[in-house]
Amino acid sequence: MSDEGAGRTARPRRADARRNEQTLLDAAAAVFVASGVDAPVRDIAAAAGVGTATIYRHFPTRADLIIAVYRHQVEACAAAGQELMAACPTPYDALGQWIDRFVDFLVTKHGLAAALRSDEAGFETLHAYFLDRLVPVCTELLRAAAAAGQVRSDIAAIELMRGVGNLCIGAENSTDYDARKVVGVFVAGLRAAS
Repeated sequence: MSDEGAGRTARPRRADARRNEQTLLDAAAAVFVASGVDAPVRDIAAAAGVGTATIYRHFPTRADLIIAVYRHQVEACAAAGQELMAACPTPYDALGQWIDRFVDFLVTKHGLAAALRSDEAGFETLHAYFLDRLVPVCTELLRAAAAAGQVRSDIAAIELMRGVGNLCIGAENSTDYDARKVVGVFVAGLRAAS
């Protein structure tokens, strides 16, 4: 190898390529929610408005696609924290809307996690990534709502997230279980006593 190529860095991806990948990930997430992670690639391609070859070019294996969707959804959920704090009338409203998004993610995540269980080390890495990105967001939302006197101050973000997670287990396999509704009752219980 010549010295000429040794110092090169990878060129940043074009904006349209990043947008196309985001469109694929959004479509895959929606299809996974509706049909599970074993949904045919052609369904994902149809939802994204592309051919199946485009999906395989971006994600050569189903595991690659599942991991990318998982990471994409974690990032969307993390970004939603600040967006909701800025847009909602109260910190409690922001927390409630963020929890709704978190529930939607968790219902999909359980199916994604089950598909990834065969690679325990990879799954643990993704789970650590999930915690590293989302616990601080939930902590910030909880602190803001507690500082405003809208929720109890004696619950930690990880406790809230685990409680919500436990209420979501099995929701992806049951059409008569509304995880958002049950979690809504749980989150209402966070209200500070007046």
